[in-house]
Amino acid sequence: MSMRRIKPEPLSAQAFAAYGDVIEISDTKSPLIINEGLTERFHDLAKLDLLAKGGKAIISLFRTRPLPRPLIIKTMERHPLSSQAFYPLSDQPYMVVVADKGDFDTKNIKAFLARPDQGINYHAGVWHHYSLALNQTSNFLVIDRGGAPVDNCDEVKLDEQEQLRIEY
Repeated sequence: MSMRRIKPEPLSAQAFAAYGDVIEISDTKSPLIINEGLTERFHDLAKLDLLAKGGKAIISLFRTRPLPRPLIIKTMERHPLSSQAFYPLSDQPYMVVVADKGDFDTKNIKAFLARPDQGINYHAGVWHHYSLALNQTSNFLVIDRGGAPVDNCDEVKLDEQEQLRIEY
């Protein structure tokens, strides 16, 4: 049996809406003008959901090395109690791989190619691959849930026949 191949589509707010929010400056968002007119504040760009069962918001930095090419998807995870936001700090594109909430099904996996000026916020319970740097080691600012000792990460290892190859 040959490995299923999928092609990523460009990341956009509309295409990603079922999985979360795209964090970006765009013409569709009107900024608040602050700091004596010197700053445009693009406000409230993601629906953070971090407080369930005693959770709290934490900010972390991730440094991610790229997987070898071709990009093979072998693992997916979800955070049932919270959202998880990633914003790239490196001037590099990256890959976002997601699947619908609920029971995990490889048929629902989609891939998005994100620009270096786009962040994402996964909604609680959305299946996703961990951060996927593409061209070089890349840094990400991450806002997610910390606090109470409650398990908030479910992980699925894909059998060899379920694994996907991302073609880009």
